[in-house]
Order: sequence, then C-alpha cells, then structure tokens
Amino acid sequence: MATNLPTGDGQRKGMVRKRSQTQAPNGNWVKRDADSGRFMNQKTSSKTPFKGVRKEK
Repeated sequence: MATNLPTGDGQRKGMVRKRSQTQAPNGNWVKRDADSGRFMNQKTSSKTPFKGVRKEK
C-alpha cells in the first residue's frame, strides 16, 4: 500500500497497487481493479487523472 505521510501535503510516496485507470468517452477518469477487471470509481470532480494510479493503453 502506498504511504501518504505526512498527511495533508498532497503527495504520495509509491504507487497504488492492483489498480489502473482509463479515460471514459465523456472525459472522466475511471479507476479499474486489476484482479476482477471491474470499474471501481469515476472521478467527476476534475478532468485530471487519479494520483499514483497507472494508466492503461
């Protein structure tokens, strides 16, 4: 698991494991579980990708 200390500084040390992300047709980024392949979360707050999650090609 990635560590986030100290909290509140907006930085992550390490990557989020067993996760990937892709961009949906509407422009939002969608996070996917690598084990099951299910979509987990869609980022609607901004058009920037999730932090620390690798991108699919």
